[in-house]
Amino acid sequence: MNQYEEIKAGERGAWVSIGSYLLLSAVKLGAGYWFVSQALIADGLNNATDIVASVAVLIGLRISQKPPDHDHPYGHFRAETIAALIASFIMATVGLQVLIETVRSLFVDVHEAPSMTAGWIAVAAAVFMYAVYLYNSRLAKRIHNQALMAAAKDNLSDALVSTGAAVGIFGAQLGMPWLDPVAALAVGLIICKTAWDIFYSSTHALTDGFDAGELKTLRTTIGRIEGVRGIKDIKARAHGSQVLIDVIVVVDARLSLVEGHLISDEIERRMESKHNIMNVHVHVEPEERGEADGQAAARE
Repeated sequence: MNQYEEIKAGERGAWVSIGSYLLLSAVKLGAGYWFVSQALIADGLNNATDIVASVAVLIGLRISQKPPDHDHPYGHFRAETIAALIASFIMATVGLQVLIETVRSLFVDVHEAPSMTAGWIAVAAAVFMYAVYLYNSRLAKRIHNQALMAAAKDNLSDALVSTGAAVGIFGAQLGMPWLDPVAALAVGLIICKTAWDIFYSSTHALTDGFDAGELKTLRTTIGRIEGVRGIKDIKARAHGSQVLIDVIVVVDARLSLVEGHLISDEIERRMESKHNIMNVHVHVEPEERGEADGQAAARE
């Protein structure tokens, strides 16, 4: 399965999330207003923002499938990241709205305890979203799609949000009606935290940031390939769900051009088979005399 087929397969997960959020947001918002539960209303608003986020991921996946053209030589994979960035702004706006409305309600003298039915709806929603998380996370791991894995993590956070809403509702029924708005406050904070995480990871990728630990792992893999005497430089950057690598390796100066080319091929093959990275630019340099003598002395 090539990178475009993987992105195409990832659309199934996005559609599953969209369908789930459409159903849950309608049920939660309706039940929240009917059974007077601020926590369930906040949870429903959270799912409503997730619809937008999932649609953004779907649009990004669709655009990412466009092949390279004259002004996008590396393809359109960063459309996924831009879509996620837009979704983070939408989620932050709703999260702040939930926080403001909830803080206002905390200063109301009388809090009406929500119905137990609202609590059981929240429990059912938590179980349902956890099942969606398992489906999307397994699909994301199988096709190596980072955008879908991010969506799966959002599914898991939604399951936790619904669990928190259920705790607040049941607590209100046990004589602590203030616990329902407090749970809504926690939901608002989780929405804002998720928005910040998506914003940070998106901007980090768009500014060519890359995890130092992962780069060290890639360096180790290349350094263990037979014929590689050293690595002068290695750079990597995220391009949507893909990774682009530029590496300068040092080889024996006595090797022929064909032998150096075979080492480059092996680096590309190893990056694809071990790390699912298919965009590798390898530059081969001959080992200098001083470097060779130093390595020979170290081996002795």
